[in-house]
Amino acid sequence: MHPETLVRDHTVYACVMGSRAFGLATDGSDTDRRGVFLAPTPLFWRFDKPPTHVEGPLKEQFSWELERFCELALRANPNILECLHSPLVEHVDGTGRELLALREAFLSRQAYETFTRYALGQRKKLEADIRLHGAPRWKHAMHLLRLLTSARDLLRTGRLTIDVGDLREPLLQVKRGEVPWPEVESRMTRLAGEAEEALRASPLPAEPDRRRVEDFLVRVRRASALQPDPDDEGVQGVVGSGGVGQG
Repeated sequence: MHPETLVRDHTVYACVMGSRAFGLATDGSDTDRRGVFLAPTPLFWRFDKPPTHVEGPLKEQFSWELERFCELALRANPNILECLHSPLVEHVDGTGRELLALREAFLSRQAYETFTRYALGQRKKLEADIRLHGAPRWKHAMHLLRLLTSARDLLRTGRLTIDVGDLREPLLQVKRGEVPWPEVESRMTRLAGEAEEALRASPLPAEPDRRRVEDFLVRVRRASALQPDPDDEGVQGVVGSGGVGQG
């Protein structure tokens, strides 16, 4: 089965991410689409397994196979968790609604480590830009501040909020380069410290509910296995005619 067919015919959840979901879009912003597809179970019985992710077919579109998506979400991958909480949902079917109903099962205090590690890597890149070019990439600085704010609030409240709300204009000022780097750097340091403080009293559980997510995945895989597989019609005809195991 062609990868694009998996996205076109088997997507269970699709949303818009990036600046549009964050409430930071401007006239020139792209539309970043993310999705989750469910590869039919019979495809896993073959030597050539279905892909774990597919890029396209639309511009700025990227999709994950359901199992891979759940694995990354259980590891508190920031991009995956944010995808699950996008306010801009473009498509969702019954399986997708079940996935969204599991959002809290993926959240845990492990998010502190993954969000912090990702933020530290991005900050090092910004500092390297300053050394090489005399200034950071301001758009990346804006998104790093947004990420740090999101992580702090997640640890404080147990809820992941995507739209920046009232922070839109202050963040866009950073994107336009209107805020001096020392002030931006100071904000980053403050937010990182507040996230560490929030961790101590966070309402989030220590670990995600892996068992609940796995039960969902097994149930979905089993239901998919019971569906007719049009690609197997020729094989079933051979078996039914006595072409296997006889003679």
